[in-house]
Amino acid sequence: MTGDHYFTAEPTSPDQRRDIEFTVAGHGLTLVATGGVFSAGRLDPGTAVLLRKGELPVAGTTGHLLDLGCGYGPIACALATVAPAATVHAVDVNARARELAAENAARIGAADRVRVAAPDDVPDDVVFAQIWSNPPIRIGKAELHAMLTRWLPRLAPDGVGWLVVARHLGGDSLHRWLVDQGFRVDRHASQKGYRVLRVTR
Repeated sequence: MTGDHYFTAEPTSPDQRRDIEFTVAGHGLTLVATGGVFSAGRLDPGTAVLLRKGELPVAGTTGHLLDLGCGYGPIACALATVAPAATVHAVDVNARARELAAENAARIGAADRVRVAAPDDVPDDVVFAQIWSNPPIRIGKAELHAMLTRWLPRLAPDGVGWLVVARHLGGDSLHRWLVDQGFRVDRHASQKGYRVLRVTR
């Protein structure tokens, strides 16, 4: 066993690669994942609910989209697939996750439209039309709140954030906390124990 978590900056878990297949908006995607990243064995159920229940961008969507805590890149690749005119930023603290996200963007022919970066490497002047995240609840409440208060204010004035959180991991309390921070939050959907939250400024 190693001490790696999906939010470990430099994982040391064995690099045992496997293909992850899923469908989003009628598009079949096959991505590669490996140990030391979030949900390396399958598409995470929460991510699946988010991609199924959130309102994906339309083909004509332009501007900047953010996959916050991208892991190996399933959300970023989904966004790049359904919104080919947009620029997708895939952000993660985990170096192995970033490497995989870049590789997967290239796999689907979107390497020129998916910008993979560590959090501090995203230019400060970029504002996002949409922010998508299956946030890393297990980093702890203080760190989670710090992450969200760092990124959600970078939504464009008419932008929208889409978050998925398991109810038993505090989905409802996170909803209340976001409202307390001044965001408008709607519980857009509930499925399989997950809350899909729509967040606007």
